Amino acid sequence: MPTQSTCCPLTKLSWFLPLIVLAILGGLLLRPTGNLLAQPPKNAKASAQQEEGKETAKVPVGRGGIPNAKLNANSKGKKMEEPEYNKLTPEERWVLLNKGTEYAFTGKYTDHFVEGTYLCKRCNAPLYKSDDKFHSGCGWPAFDDEIKGSIHRETDPDGSRIEITCKNCGGHLGHVFNGEKMTKKDSRHCVNSISIKFVPKGKELPAVITAKKLDEIKKLDESKNTPVASPTPDSAPAKKP
Repeated sequence: MPTQSTCCPLTKLSWFLPLIVLAILGGLLLRPTGNLLAQPPKNAKASAQQEEGKETAKVPVGRGGIPNAKLNANSKGKKMEEPEYNKLTPEERWVLLNKGTEYAFTGKYTDHFVEGTYLCKRCNAPLYKSDDKFHSGCGWPAFDDEIKGSIHRETDPDGSRIEITCKNCGGHLGHVFNGEKMTKKDSRHCVNSISIKFVPKGKELPAVITAKKLDEIKKLDESKNTPVASPTPDSAPAKKP
């Protein structure tokens, strides 16, 4: 006949009591204090400021273009056109610096045919001669050739078009298209009127603003502000006998 176990239930619980005590003590030790929970991370404010600094306002004028955050490095942190280059309106900045596009058939030079030279509005660099301008019907000024060495070409990121910019200052002008058979040269520079200005034939062209010229002007200004030292006895001119 099987015998009934006489083991006390408390004896079984005694095996678990140490584990229960350890679990309670461990929870008390690992629990964070009220001060730690109440205090934010030390760098939370700095991180928030860094995130706010990443936000860049978009210019609400013009059509197309690239947000300010994607401007070239030369324009970051300072206004490139003031005072280095000619002062620009917000619309001119949107096209020349942000690569925007003015609306078709709104530019002042679309149907403009007068002898003279078309310059970059930002730096005065001569870009096109009136002899190379033609009427394309596209709604923007069209030229089938540029003044040699004045235009820089670069393929758009999507590879669909070739952008043209002023080689001197990098201002956006428009795009160039080939193979349209509109002229014998088979090329069409589609230029924003807002990116250029016109000087009639016979009128003196303004000086081109370049980085080298700016350095020379700066040195000239510094030399004007430098006091002239009085001559020393050794350097004074000798008196005639």
